Amino acid sequence: MPSSLIFDMDGTLFQTNKILELALDETFTYLTSLKEWSNETPLQKYREIMGVPLPVVWETLLPTHSNEIRQRANEFFHDKLIANINHGNGALYPHVREVFDYLKETGSSIFIASNGQIEYLNAIVNYYNFDVWVTETFSIQQIQTQNKADLVNFILNKYNIEHAAVVGDRLSDIHAAKSNGLMAIGCRFDFSQEDELAQADAIIDDLLELRTLISDKMNTEHERGSWK
Repeated sequence: MPSSLIFDMDGTLFQTNKILELALDETFTYLTSLKEWSNETPLQKYREIMGVPLPVVWETLLPTHSNEIRQRANEFFHDKLIANINHGNGALYPHVREVFDYLKETGSSIFIASNGQIEYLNAIVNYYNFDVWVTETFSIQQIQTQNKADLVNFILNKYNIEHAAVVGDRLSDIHAAKSNGLMAIGCRFDFSQEDELAQADAIIDDLLELRTLISDKMNTEHERGSWK
């Protein structure tokens, strides 16, 4: 059976930092206009928790605010992110397309598993024509537990996948791989943290490194009859 690669989106394929600061500033300016905020935009705090589901983001950034205000902030932020994507303000990480081409040529299936919301993910997929390579994109919204390990498990079961690796920049991606008995490949990119990456099976600094890493891993494990 061909191998499968399950990629995180933000901070792994898509350079969220290109649109993050602008959208977050706009959101907290909006909250200020509602007299619900009076400090600077907590950008660094958001960077620290990047990768968690959005409900957790707003519980962290607005710990003393009501759920109603958190929801309004989330909706505004979400709309601004999508607008920036559609205006071309975002960017993919270097070599995404080359790596996707390579994986497809070698018969590997490509999936995306993200904590991002469905509409946001669709905006990225559509803008960058990911459907050319990606079999399906999955959002944490599709899983009641809001747990990425469960999301990856859902993908494995839906497509009857036995041999796979998870590629991502944060601990949630690494845990999702380990919980499902898969290889965890950590990306040392914008939002990654060294203590989290230390728990991965392999670490890359550029997506191009996946070509050699996956090829070597497949050759070794296929000799033993298993690639996990």
